[in-house]
Amino acid sequence: MTTTVVIGGGITGLSTLNYLQKEMNANNLDMQLVLVEGDDTLGGKIRTFSDGEFTMETGADSIVARKSNVSPFLEELGLSDQVVYNATGISYIYTEDGLKKIPADAVFGIPTGLESLVQSELISAEGKVEALKDFYTTNETFTINDSLGLFLETFLGTELVQKQIAPVVSGVYSGELNDLTIASTFPFLLEYKNKYGSIIKGLSENKHIYLGAANKKFISFKNGMSVLIDRMEELLADAQIYKGIKAESVEKMDKRYIITMEDGRKIEADYVVLSNNSRQAQELLQDNQLAEDFSQLHTKSMISIYLGFDVPDSELPSDGTGFISVKESDVLCDACTWTSRKWEHTSKGRRLLLRLFYKSSNPEYARLIRLSEEELKSVALQDITKSLGLTAEPVTAEVTKWHENMPNYHLKHREIVNSLELKLEQSYPNVLLAGCSYYGVGIPDCIANGEKTAHVIVGRLMQK
Repeated sequence: MTTTVVIGGGITGLSTLNYLQKEMNANNLDMQLVLVEGDDTLGGKIRTFSDGEFTMETGADSIVARKSNVSPFLEELGLSDQVVYNATGISYIYTEDGLKKIPADAVFGIPTGLESLVQSELISAEGKVEALKDFYTTNETFTINDSLGLFLETFLGTELVQKQIAPVVSGVYSGELNDLTIASTFPFLLEYKNKYGSIIKGLSENKHIYLGAANKKFISFKNGMSVLIDRMEELLADAQIYKGIKAESVEKMDKRYIITMEDGRKIEADYVVLSNNSRQAQELLQDNQLAEDFSQLHTKSMISIYLGFDVPDSELPSDGTGFISVKESDVLCDACTWTSRKWEHTSKGRRLLLRLFYKSSNPEYARLIRLSEEELKSVALQDITKSLGLTAEPVTAEVTKWHENMPNYHLKHREIVNSLELKLEQSYPNVLLAGCSYYGVGIPDCIANGEKTAHVIVGRLMQK
């Protein structure tokens, strides 16, 4: 019997085990499956918190619906009847002049046609004219490993990128556009530029992918995102799951590995999947040959603050679901989601629930991370008063600090991961990296990475 140990019980680790169990049963493989998670609960950055009528997500609040692997995966888990979609509405950018609408048919702030460009309230006439160069300039040099920011500014102009696109994209990827690669964000934009000669035209020709299904772009569940985690755990009948016990080290012993737990327990394994974050993986291996690569994997941080109010969410603009802040505005938050408007299941009585985000790219973050929960609530309330004119006291609040725990894919990220993979294969064969620290931050990407990891292990087993 071979033993596979997955360290890290987030969505990638659970997906890896899910697919391993499926392959094990389908191919009658003699395999023991083990999951080790240091926290008392599984899910990683997916965790639902409820307080009365309010449902709050301390981490990820949804899954991108358009990814092709999502629907089959949820159907396989038997969760299709639990799915809910985001309510549609206008997203805003909060500027020194107040709330300004992002064009409804823009994709990550990028216009999908001339009308979308012309109607923008955020860009000057000169900026709109500059963006037209996208239609008559060709790509001669950019590849998917180049800077997303430089690519977009070259063809769409500085003003459109900085005032409309950058706030949206930075909000999604927690990084500056110039530090993000095209490959790790939107490789399809490069494909469109090369195929159609224009980013805008390419999006226009394919807008049904991004703006279809009544603009329902995101998926959650009637009782919150933890439903996904609970179901995956429930279905792992063939796996031994350790929760609340941290793995302290992974050591090679001949062709196998010894995982030592914090309580002194030892597990022998043939395959080890490191689906925890890169810092934790480095601490487990304690190998100087890997340290330089691990140290070059960057992370960002974020503070999430929910505020629930005893006022109807109709107090907000009727067509809106939230805003992103520009750097020059008078609020400290980077973004604010009008959660009860965007996700009806989060407020059963239709009372107002807001979520504010403070990211480590924010100049104030170093000060904010040192504040207490009560002090952070006060900061959030001040931002709500300034941006939305709301002065009511909250009836519930939830503060979550994700400090140095959010992967940030810089320009050399793929190169570093490739180097790590090669060194692991040479020194630690059958120890595999997995998860968002390396292969994609979205939930669909993590599920796909779990499936790929499982197939690698099964492939090696079948070759024996």
